[in-house]
Amino acid sequence: MAFDGITTAAIRHELESCLTGGGISRIVQSEKDELLLTIKNNKITYRLLMSASPSLPLIYLVPENRQAPLTAPNFCMLTRKHLQGGQILKISQPSLERVICFDISHRDELGDLCTKKLIIELMGKHSNIIVTDDKNTIIDSIKRIPSSVSSVREVLPGRPYFIPGADTKKNPLDADVSDFIRTIRESPYNIVKAIYMSYTGISPIVSEEFVYEAGIEPRKGPGDLRDDELGTLAEIFVGHMRNVSEGIFEPNIVYIDDEPKEFGVFPLKMYGGRAENMDSVSEMLRKFYSDRESATRMKQKSADLRHLVSTALDRTNKKFLIQQKQMADTEKKDKYRIYGEMLNTYGYGAKEGDKKIDVINYYTGEPLTVPLDPTLTASQNAQKYFERYNKLKRTAEALTTQIEETKDDRDQLEACLMAIELAESEQDLTEIRKELTEYGFLQKRTVQKGRAKEAKQKPLAFLSSDGYTMYVGRNNYQNEEVTFKIGNSNDWWFHAKGMPGSHVIIKGRGDGEMPDRAFEEAGALAAWYSSGRRAPKVEIDYTQRKNLHKKNGGKPGFVTYHTNYSLVAVPDISALKRIE
Repeated sequence: MAFDGITTAAIRHELESCLTGGGISRIVQSEKDELLLTIKNNKITYRLLMSASPSLPLIYLVPENRQAPLTAPNFCMLTRKHLQGGQILKISQPSLERVICFDISHRDELGDLCTKKLIIELMGKHSNIIVTDDKNTIIDSIKRIPSSVSSVREVLPGRPYFIPGADTKKNPLDADVSDFIRTIRESPYNIVKAIYMSYTGISPIVSEEFVYEAGIEPRKGPGDLRDDELGTLAEIFVGHMRNVSEGIFEPNIVYIDDEPKEFGVFPLKMYGGRAENMDSVSEMLRKFYSDRESATRMKQKSADLRHLVSTALDRTNKKFLIQQKQMADTEKKDKYRIYGEMLNTYGYGAKEGDKKIDVINYYTGEPLTVPLDPTLTASQNAQKYFERYNKLKRTAEALTTQIEETKDDRDQLEACLMAIELAESEQDLTEIRKELTEYGFLQKRTVQKGRAKEAKQKPLAFLSSDGYTMYVGRNNYQNEEVTFKIGNSNDWWFHAKGMPGSHVIIKGRGDGEMPDRAFEEAGALAAWYSSGRRAPKVEIDYTQRKNLHKKNGGKPGFVTYHTNYSLVAVPDISALKRIE
């Protein structure tokens, strides 16, 4: 959703309820563009993080403290002088700008009460944290902006403070249906851009969401809309702005393929996906950026391993195709055997120099023409055909084994590629790398002496709606553990049919009874933790653990079974509780 004016309003509303009347007991500047304020209010200690980072400007409450540098930066010293020990009187947001202003009562050097303002501007590369006096004169800022940098506004001590461009757009909180329709009708842009170019604090994502909720094609211009379409859009816009004014927010995070796609302070319906509701805006922001950073970090850390596995898989697939072609070539071996047998039977009729002989195939009773090498006798031609037959027979026998091994390699690499997608930590990647090294897909790396042994990762565990424990393997080793160590003979085993995926075991309770919903939820887990997780439905095989068999010398996580049931599952596990 981006940190637009609506998100800013939501976090301002939260901060106002928590911090108004509180006292600032500590200020730390741990980064060059970041402040952490410790505020005590109603016997509760809050920590407010402000960041004017150009790539990620933020303001929200955090649970942890920050380490103060040995030497406090100049701006930190100034804020301590003017704000530390002060009381927060008011927290405001002009219009729907990405600006939050804290009015703080503080005693000056003479002991007289005065009011200072701490202002954070959440404006991308123009973000800043500014301290002013009660007359809106800038005392200092975390980023000083001289006229040589910006011709629009200087941010320097002694200069007047104002929000640049504040009069170019309308305040959406003042809009009604007729005003919205009139404003949008006058816009030269498409309907999505018309909204965020006309009103303050509205991001492109929010504009797109409003248009989506109205069921309007986003590329249409305002002039292309029917009156009823524009009226519906106006009602949606005004309704959302009414909620903003009244402080009605629903902080949530939308996940696509188990990765955080976007956050919002109201439901973002255009993404679909799985929405996880949060108790507060601060919790939403902390979790979103933490999860996104974790997902990005895992993608970066797994990139090399994913490339190696993909390359090995491509090589294995090419090898498999070549072997299949070679196997197809051996199918003519029986033809050579029959030629040899026919010549042994009817060869006496061939004359010297003949290039063929017509005979009756006594296997089928049909005429058959046998080609001959005119430089050889019929007996020698027969011997040559038997030699070809025996060579192709030996090749076919060897290829049968080789193709089976190549298929096993391919299945293992596909499973490892799937496991990389499921990896949540470096330990998960380490287990996958260990398997690939053990089976010769990767070269063994030298382990430094004295290096601590990495902890073994446990399979995932979930609790079904009916209280049954379900285990999920995230890689081949964990699949082996889930199936043959955690699972007992009468427990139920689930796996996506005909595709790479996790083994899922649902533990029984000894009474032999299990509700249908437990089977459906275990099937959903098997569908979600498989390569079919993006499909609307996935076919799942399930059977009791006692029906599974592992062939001698088989690779980890690979089983055979001949007795099973099937169900169709939707890959959605949002209702399941994960057990940590």
